[in-house]
Amino acid sequence: MTASKSSRARAARAQRTQAAQAGAARNGGPAGRANGNGAAKAGAPVKAGTLVKAGSPSRTAATRGDVPDRRGSREPALTQEATADAPRTATAPLWLQWVSFVLALAGLGVSIYLTIAHYTESHLLGCSESGLVNCTKVTTSPQSYVFGIPVAVLGLAFYIAAVGLMSPWAWRSARREIHLIRLASVVVGIGFVLYLLYAELFIIGSICLYCTSVHAITFVLFLLTVIAAAAWGLPERQRS
Repeated sequence: MTASKSSRARAARAQRTQAAQAGAARNGGPAGRANGNGAAKAGAPVKAGTLVKAGSPSRTAATRGDVPDRRGSREPALTQEATADAPRTATAPLWLQWVSFVLALAGLGVSIYLTIAHYTESHLLGCSESGLVNCTKVTTSPQSYVFGIPVAVLGLAFYIAAVGLMSPWAWRSARREIHLIRLASVVVGIGFVLYLLYAELFIIGSICLYCTSVHAITFVLFLLTVIAAAAWGLPERQRS
């Protein structure tokens, strides 16, 4: 009787052992996969290319390449959003920046000379006093004043502002207002030049070489500024 119970107990233990071994084989078995605590079975071979490391399943899966790492994929999106939010700067070519700056300096120099000649009533060098070219007739005519202000002084004020607006530093500025003021100033300037040309040719009947040089410089600055705005645009309005 005792031997029969003992044999049945051994048979039951053998069945439980076989069941446990079968369950272990289904959960990982000899393939060497990690057990429930995240550690690989001792002596089990590790599959090539598989990183066995304790940690979050999502990070381990991302290391194996099974699923994309969400944290890593978010960084490029944030970079793109930051780039899109940054204001774009309208930058004209370097040659255009320096050409306009040099022309503005030249216009400022001529305007200073005309202003000095106006208040000292001195003769303009290299300018005739008769015929179509008559600088004195032009600079002393009633049309040499606008709203009681000498045209030479108005030209001087315009070119003082133009030197700053046409400088390379202003061209590279990200402030939209600077580019708008530059564009508006040359539009007003070319309109004033057209009025002065009309006055010289049809009212006074003479032209001034120095005045004509200022008119030509203003016209070229107008062309360069308009071409730059049309070709390269203006900086976008900065977001608050």
